[in-house]
Amino acid sequence: MATPAVEVRRLTKEFVDRRGHVVRAVDDVSLAVREGEFFALLGPSGCGKTTTLRAIAGFEDPTSGEVLLRGRPVQGVPPFHRPVNTVFQDYALFPHMTVRQNVMFGLRMARVAADEARRRADEALDLVHLPGVGERRPGQLSGGQRQRVALARALVNRPAVLLLDEPLGALDLKLRKAMQYELKQLQQQVGITFVYVTHDQEEALTMADRIAVMSAGKALQVGPPDAVYERPSSRFVADFIGETNFIDGVLEAREGALGIVRLADGRTLRAPLRDPDAAVAGAVAVAVRPEKIDLAPTSGPAAQARRDAAASGPTGGPDMRLSELRGRVVEAHYIGTDTRYRIDGGDGVALVVRVQNQLAGFEGMLPRGTEVVARWRVDHASVLA
Repeated sequence: MATPAVEVRRLTKEFVDRRGHVVRAVDDVSLAVREGEFFALLGPSGCGKTTTLRAIAGFEDPTSGEVLLRGRPVQGVPPFHRPVNTVFQDYALFPHMTVRQNVMFGLRMARVAADEARRRADEALDLVHLPGVGERRPGQLSGGQRQRVALARALVNRPAVLLLDEPLGALDLKLRKAMQYELKQLQQQVGITFVYVTHDQEEALTMADRIAVMSAGKALQVGPPDAVYERPSSRFVADFIGETNFIDGVLEAREGALGIVRLADGRTLRAPLRDPDAAVAGAVAVAVRPEKIDLAPTSGPAAQARRDAAASGPTGGPDMRLSELRGRVVEAHYIGTDTRYRIDGGDGVALVVRVQNQLAGFEGMLPRGTEVVARWRVDHASVLA
């Protein structure tokens, strides 16, 4: 296998708080970031993602474990001697310098000749779509432009790895979304490895080739965005990324890769076992995303067509590839692209369902009180402890 651009081996970082208690910010984390990859560290505040990034940059010394850059251990190597650059949320631009001088700063510290430094700075500004602003001061630029200047300054030294600590956090929503696509295009254009810290799930899903979801100092799941979203390995991951329904029950049995979950009223559901902590006779939940669920009324022509389809499984009996629950619509909200329903499934079971709007306006909505059957593919759900 190719040598990773960044490798973190069993990294642990402990701090002592004001009361003298030892706090473990990063707990035995191991990660390998591939060369040229856009890798995101995703999690809520205090989960250890920024501390992990700072350990890679050299701003924090690990309590135990090690960091390797392109296969070489960097313990004791100061930040300015590591082949990385960091972009911070507040950009950290020098207000008394021009934009060009800010971008040139690292080159001048590396004793690059003035003409060469100026040429490379202008090239970097062109790369981030800021030609002709070299003589302005940072205070004369918008937030998005200052963010681009910080990127140009980080890229001008041609680092092996670019570390980004919530760099879009100070931007408004519309600009932040636009910059997500620009950052991804820029990373693909320059081919540099990006390690990106964010608490924004959509940001990570939009840009990253792979995501590490972190909580309480641990990396709970690492994988491509679709794998993490579609096949979460823990309840925290399923709950943190996107919206998820959790149908609580007890794991009654295993059936190959599937779990049989018995609900409080005796109904059973089948779903793939994704969580290694799920044990037979233990408390579990069947997790299913709202957009994966299909709704149909239990009476009328549409219901009869649905019953006919349900009776035409591969063996002529019920389709075992599908799960279903019956319930009643208690809320229905038209939100443009789709309709959001809340379903009361009885005995403490509640579902949120999002149905794409394919008819005009309120025409296709099911009114409150409608008795419905909610169905989803077995492999679109997960059994989680």
